[in-house]
Amino acid sequence: MTSSKTSFRVGRVRADLRGLVWYLCYSENGHRQRPRVGPDRQAARRMAAQINAQLESGAPAALSFETITIEELKQRWLANHEHVLRSSLQTIRRYRAATSHLIGFVNSKHPGCRTSVFGVHHAEEFVRHLRAIKVAPNGHTNARKRPLLDKGILFILQTCRSMFRYAIKRRHLSPYADNPFSELDLERLPIENAKPVEILTPDLERKLLEACDDWQFPVFLTLMLTGLRPGELTHLL
Repeated sequence: MTSSKTSFRVGRVRADLRGLVWYLCYSENGHRQRPRVGPDRQAARRMAAQINAQLESGAPAALSFETITIEELKQRWLANHEHVLRSSLQTIRRYRAATSHLIGFVNSKHPGCRTSVFGVHHAEEFVRHLRAIKVAPNGHTNARKRPLLDKGILFILQTCRSMFRYAIKRRHLSPYADNPFSELDLERLPIENAKPVEILTPDLERKLLEACDDWQFPVFLTLMLTGLRPGELTHLL
């Protein structure tokens, strides 16, 4: 281990002082890494020793991460739901539609934006974007467009939050970065213009079940008693 006032080395990791900040330099999987540590020399030395031990053992280095575009993140996240978690097709369609709003926002406002630079201010700007756009409720190009309802905006933001949780687990964000959508405190968003829910009366429920055949009866009865969405029930079958 060599050392001087402006640089030192711990095994395979070299630390260099640039101005008042220490940077580490090492090679991982054929790629040069140069993360910023901070002004404290002892903290830089400890981090260099930790990363060197991880490199020697073959473990991912503590400060390493793979930054990808938001579009790539979306594709990997949906593929994980489809091929690994085996989520229902309806669930995947809803997730794809929700995250498409984020992709459209990024492409128009911040083209080429990567996971490593997408921050809370981007997420806040995305919320303002959602409140300003108009969409067709059924997705048809000829349908009359209207602003998104509060529940729809909340679902889009919650879906994006889940996607960025996946990004953190897969190390697509810098090690100390927070989920930008978790900082929005989504649970406190007011729901003021939600579409009213019309619940069947007991008499209408009875008439519906009486009109069912032998195959339909257990399906509709299960939906009534559990509150499952049709796609969730199909996935159970």
